[in-house]
Amino acid sequence: MNNSIVRTLLVRGMLAGLAAGLLALVTAYFLGEPRVDAAIAFEEAEHAAHGHEHGVEAVSRSLQSTAGLSTGVLVYGVAFGGIAALAYCFALGRIGRFGPRSAALLLAAGGLVAVYVVPFLKYPANPPAVGDADTIGQRTALYFLMTALSVLLAVAAVILGRRLAPRLGNWNATLAAAAAFAVAVGLAYAFLPSFDEVPEGFPGTLLWQFRLAALAVQATLWTAFGLIFGVLAERALAPRTGQQAPVTRAATAAH
Repeated sequence: MNNSIVRTLLVRGMLAGLAAGLLALVTAYFLGEPRVDAAIAFEEAEHAAHGHEHGVEAVSRSLQSTAGLSTGVLVYGVAFGGIAALAYCFALGRIGRFGPRSAALLLAAGGLVAVYVVPFLKYPANPPAVGDADTIGQRTALYFLMTALSVLLAVAAVILGRRLAPRLGNWNATLAAAAAFAVAVGLAYAFLPSFDEVPEGFPGTLLWQFRLAALAVQATLWTAFGLIFGVLAERALAPRTGQQAPVTRAATAAH
């Protein structure tokens, strides 16, 4: 793949990431923000009950939930789209005989599982008032460690599947690679420490809804990116036949 195609796909990936970020922003605003507000209300009530004063916010909550949320999600979407496009350039042709759209959707599905779902199941997202401030550094480091392990194990599973395919066939090789990935992830879950820092009295329903909302935001981002980028990549990699038809007809008429 030449440099001009890589640049084209990179730009289109960033545009697809921006569009996917807009859809994720809508999901975050309507599903996530109400749960954040409810968690903050619980936290403030707990502080008031214990006679603790709530510190003055440097940035108002209304600004955080509008301009702050929009900026963060959209910038993340653009950066995410660029990185995913580069991964697509590397993976295209190496993961099987898939067309541009199918490869984009496969990359999005695999990325969602490896980059977000697997770490999420071990270290799920927490709303305000959940989590000990003294362990935030450790929890963050372990989350990124789990993410790195998940991505590396996913890449290893793809390599394993390709090497087993000539002997076992594509279907059996895929099942064997998936099983190996699941076993390796299970071992990582077992050996890495866990945290249970939900304060007493925090509504379990609210915690569950917040985590589902966080998962929905990521699912929206990855799915939208896969669909949009698949179309843009196909147009870049496979020129439309309609553009070549006039040339073909003219050459035929000349003969």
